[in-house]
Amino acid sequence: MIWPITASGLSFIDAFFESVSSITTTGLSVVASVEDKTPMFLFSRSWAQWVGGLGIVILSVAIMISPGLAAKRIGDIEDYEEDLVGSTRSHARRMIIVYSLLTGFGIIILGLLGAGWFNSIIYAFSAVSTGGFSPHNASLAGLDSLSLQVMVILLSVAGAIPLVLYYRSSKDGIGAFIRDRQFRWLLLAGVITSLLVALFLFSGHEFNWPQALRHGFLNAFSAISTAGFTTLDISPISDGAKIALICSMFLGGCAGSTAGGIKILRLLIVTQVIYVFFQRASMPRQAIAEASIGRRRLQPDEIQGAISIILVYLACITISWLIFVGMGHNALDSLFEVVSAVGTVGLSSGITTPELHPLLKMVLCADMLLGRLEILAWLVLFYPRTWIGRKLEE
Repeated sequence: MIWPITASGLSFIDAFFESVSSITTTGLSVVASVEDKTPMFLFSRSWAQWVGGLGIVILSVAIMISPGLAAKRIGDIEDYEEDLVGSTRSHARRMIIVYSLLTGFGIIILGLLGAGWFNSIIYAFSAVSTGGFSPHNASLAGLDSLSLQVMVILLSVAGAIPLVLYYRSSKDGIGAFIRDRQFRWLLLAGVITSLLVALFLFSGHEFNWPQALRHGFLNAFSAISTAGFTTLDISPISDGAKIALICSMFLGGCAGSTAGGIKILRLLIVTQVIYVFFQRASMPRQAIAEASIGRRRLQPDEIQGAISIILVYLACITISWLIFVGMGHNALDSLFEVVSAVGTVGLSSGITTPELHPLLKMVLCADMLLGRLEILAWLVLFYPRTWIGRKLEE
């Protein structure tokens, strides 16, 4: 991956940065201009993102010691085989089919809408993998059609949804999506963030209402899907809009998808724990209240795992942020950049440039790798059975 990028004239450290950003499906870039790069350069980055997105979906289950139950719970699938190899192969096969069909659909629809077939491939690869690399310097703004911009964001959101829902919908219809809590919360969080960003853009006298709503929805859903496409220059927008986008990038998409962030499922788990904590305060001493999602009672290791990963995220963000601030960068812009890297989003406040200090480039590389691998690393090191399942016989 580094070789075709260094062949385009980048230094080794910049090529390494681009490679890490590609394979982790982040999309941050230290390339000043991509429009003068070769098609091989553009294709290599997007292809690496597509492979990275597919790999994280499959490996997140394959690495688990008890993937049958874990995959069943993540995907809410009932017909999983109860053996290690069978369930993993079954899951991988289904995910590859869904992922390929989404990508193929994206290429065709973008091509028919007039993006050009090469650009359609680049955008479809980057959107479905929630990577965000674009063949245009202006990212999504390089597409001169609102329909094309909307379609790219829809493909990004499609990649941020548990891929197993597509398989389930082939049997249960559209109801499979509607019944999924993560999907509903993803849409709700995206709409709320969109309106907040639009409000801040409008109140800052940067755009009129139609423009503010357009940029608000496109950029907010790009942030929460962790794709990282953008229709505007982030650096001059108001602090309120940046904070809204930071919250979305930190949250990220759904578990079982290609998206980064802490994942909506973990937010639901922590929210339930907090709700039960306050509920118990008003209950008789003998009464029992347990945290649950839907009809499923949350296990202690599930709660512990969710809280632990969120704390690790926060610790990683804090350490990296202090380094950026210590080296003289604006505090809010530094936070934006670090959260974008850890969440594998790719939106930039303008800090990530070819002139960025090499140490800070390496900090962002570490953030991207940690953000992309957090599930696997924590599962293997601390929760080898699974972070959401516990016993196969339960």
